[in-house]
Amino acid sequence: MPYYPRILEKKVAQHLKLFPVIGLTGPRQSGKSTMLKRLLGVTYRYVTFDDLNVVDRFHTDPERFMGVYADRVIFDEVQRVPEIFSYVKLVVDNERQRYGRFVLTGSSQFAFMKRVSESLAGRISLLTLLPFQCSEIPARLRERSVYQGGYPELVTRKYHGSSDWYTSYLDTYLTRDVRDLREIGDIRDFRRFIQVVASKVAQILNLSDIARDIGVSVVTVKKWISVLEASYIVFLLPPFYKNLGKRIIKSPKIYFHDTGLVSYLTGVRTRELYEHGPLYGALFENYIIGEIYKKELHARTGADLYYLRDSNGNEIDLIIDRKTQREFVEIKASHTYRPEMARALTKLNDANDQGYVIYQGKEIESSPDLKIVNYESF
Repeated sequence: MPYYPRILEKKVAQHLKLFPVIGLTGPRQSGKSTMLKRLLGVTYRYVTFDDLNVVDRFHTDPERFMGVYADRVIFDEVQRVPEIFSYVKLVVDNERQRYGRFVLTGSSQFAFMKRVSESLAGRISLLTLLPFQCSEIPARLRERSVYQGGYPELVTRKYHGSSDWYTSYLDTYLTRDVRDLREIGDIRDFRRFIQVVASKVAQILNLSDIARDIGVSVVTVKKWISVLEASYIVFLLPPFYKNLGKRIIKSPKIYFHDTGLVSYLTGVRTRELYEHGPLYGALFENYIIGEIYKKELHARTGADLYYLRDSNGNEIDLIIDRKTQREFVEIKASHTYRPEMARALTKLNDANDQGYVIYQGKEIESSPDLKIVNYESF
């Protein structure tokens, strides 16, 4: 299969010269191992804890194991052997000025972060690799990626067999990752829960509605949302309020990291079903916000993302807060621009803010603080 370079490669190379340990998280099949092998395969050994024999070797004699793998090693899926964080700390602390010794990867961000905070604080640089962003996908496939997603394996085979691929992906996720988490009871209920959440992308998260649809408690739904966040299935977009207390209290909106998974879960198999289905606008909004999320995360810009809905009914799909400037983004699936698309932007923009209407039509000349752009050029 062809290899498509990843934007994060430069950050990995830079940080290996600055930190003893690199931590790389992201969903399964996002390309973490492939990227690391491509980037470091000549100089680093690769050890995966998805191999139960390797897990057994570590548990049988961890000190001997770490003696063998003490320098320039990629340890893959370390959440399966959480004890290794303490051993890595001991090795690193013996020679703190030796950089780039270990690369640790994981597909569960909360479990990974917990171990990092306990053992490797100050010794590790944390990076995240999500599925392909638009600029990493060949131009001829970018339109399809809007509704078929950006998982590398699907892109490299031009989305052939994507439905079967997502079936396998979801089954593996449910049987391997989710069952490792205590919060999950009935896997069938959890699978229905993912489908219900997929039908509500780009909406304000209403735990009570989801609980009622599935027949479980609100407390259970809240735990399950955390499971989806931890495994990089969904992310939550908080509301923007100048009053921080309100920002914390109000409900977030929910999005999937990969629109292809949304399409699979909601029965969107073709372009026609995407363009004429009830989720057309929501999927397009999810795609744009997901792309911006990836771009900011992979570039490590430090920007914060929010949505806005005020008491007067004004709404803005996305606010990119760069501390010194904010970008207000309105997203429309339409191919035709209408002035009312920018109404909320013109009302709510401050002097230093930049407004964007992102849609599927042509770029249109507008005022300096308002840009009307095609989604691909954005």
